[in-house]
Amino acid sequence: MQLDPMADLGTHEVLNQPDPVGDIDLWRKDPVLRTVLAARGVPEKALAPYGAELGRADTREAARDANRYPPELRLFDSGGRRLDELRFHPAYHRFMQLSVAAGYHSVAWEGGPAGHLTHAAMVYLASQIEPGHCCPLTMTYAAVPVILGAADLPGDWHAALMSRRHDPTVAPLAAKTGATLGMAMTEKQGGSDVRANTTRAERDGTVWRLTGHKWFCSAPMSDGFLTLARTGRGLTCFLVPRWLEDARNPIRIQRLKDKLGNRSNGSAEIEYQRALAWQIGEEGDGIRTIVEMVHHTRLDTAIAPAGLMRAALHEAHHWAVHRRAFQKRLIDQPLMRAVLADLTLDWLGSLMLGMHVAASFDGSSAEDRAFARIGVALAKYLSNKLCPQVVVEAMEVMGGMGYVEDTPLPLLYREAPLNGIWEGSGNVICLDALRTLAREPLAAEMLAARLDGAAGRDRAYDTALAAHRNRWSDGVTEAQARQFVEGSALLLTAAVLLTEGDPALAEAFVQTRLNGNRARTPGTIPAAFAGTVLARDLFPQET
Repeated sequence: MQLDPMADLGTHEVLNQPDPVGDIDLWRKDPVLRTVLAARGVPEKALAPYGAELGRADTREAARDANRYPPELRLFDSGGRRLDELRFHPAYHRFMQLSVAAGYHSVAWEGGPAGHLTHAAMVYLASQIEPGHCCPLTMTYAAVPVILGAADLPGDWHAALMSRRHDPTVAPLAAKTGATLGMAMTEKQGGSDVRANTTRAERDGTVWRLTGHKWFCSAPMSDGFLTLARTGRGLTCFLVPRWLEDARNPIRIQRLKDKLGNRSNGSAEIEYQRALAWQIGEEGDGIRTIVEMVHHTRLDTAIAPAGLMRAALHEAHHWAVHRRAFQKRLIDQPLMRAVLADLTLDWLGSLMLGMHVAASFDGSSAEDRAFARIGVALAKYLSNKLCPQVVVEAMEVMGGMGYVEDTPLPLLYREAPLNGIWEGSGNVICLDALRTLAREPLAAEMLAARLDGAAGRDRAYDTALAAHRNRWSDGVTEAQARQFVEGSALLLTAAVLLTEGDPALAEAFVQTRLNGNRARTPGTIPAAFAGTVLARDLFPQET
């Protein structure tokens, strides 16, 4: 038996404070997610236990611990011998064990139905509770197709990466029950322009030796890294093992980044000091080789913002339902209803678009692959531009309580900008989208087909689509890329909602996002649409 906390404190009685949220079944309490996945044949057993465990009160408390006690860098042992290791709080390993066992990193490649869509749902669920541990698992997920294309790697990297056992021991691959794989590409002088990289690779018999500095290396305790280095024939892709059979590979951690958020996950500057590496792909063709990994990590950066928004809005809804001001519950006050409904449409559109794009990753046709390339760029751009504003507004709903670490809102606030930066910031994504549409006619055709598929369902949508096409009939300049991508992404979101979602919610999205029936800040939609959104009970409350 557990005693309730004291409400009568002598000087005052605690009143009008919502009770703690308690256990939240992230799967059962998300009707939109369940409906979308059921329609595409995702078995409930793949996600229901995972969502329930993530939402437990003690799991959420562990998330606080993982972020309050970030990893520590251990460069040397007590005798001065090099370690180059990170030590994590046990709470971090708890999340790694949970997500690895669920198949976050592997389910997409195991041959089951809708594997990438199932993976995307796991990204969405995990991001609501502890986003930091997602980083090494996302990179491992994305690295699998690159490793599959490598012919002569020593050891069974594929089996280790597919394992559902979390093994953080410092040991060579052959001695481990599971492995993770990271990425180390960014250098000081180039940033997103990896063609400016200067790390060099020199042959050493049948292997290579890498020398150079990497400015960002996320998850430096991974068992290996995909990286780019320059040979005599140009940039080439390599797999750099973290540990060798009888020694530590000379990968030196210089320092950990002191980051705004994502604190449970370590990010470091590293140096390769003639580190052993194996070539992957053709020499001089490194960018083409590693782009497959980038493509899949971008899917996760398009999905995660929807999870962050969901978490923030869940807290705001719980507060509004259980908090009273001026003799009424907050949720019953018209202006608060307008704000919450408006934010809910942003979350809903991001989730529906992200899952629609993820489903295309499961397709095997040229058409599926073409749509995935343009769809993931549009979803990543729009969702990440919306996420920080949604989190800030949810924080404001809760007033001062939203600004203190007793709630998850500060963690979500720190996390909100990250996915918009990781794997290509806004300008990079917009330019990539323009290049994809210009160089791949099939991608442009598939996007047009998705937009045309919703025609005739809503007059305002048809009008907006025609205006968009007329506006850009003469092409898009680089300076106009953001305007074009935002408009395309909003139209695609509306198309998905019209063809796959609740008709009333789709109408509300179209009328407020495409028809100019909304001002710039959230909470400025007509009351009728606010009522429509809130009537759908998209954030069921505990009774």
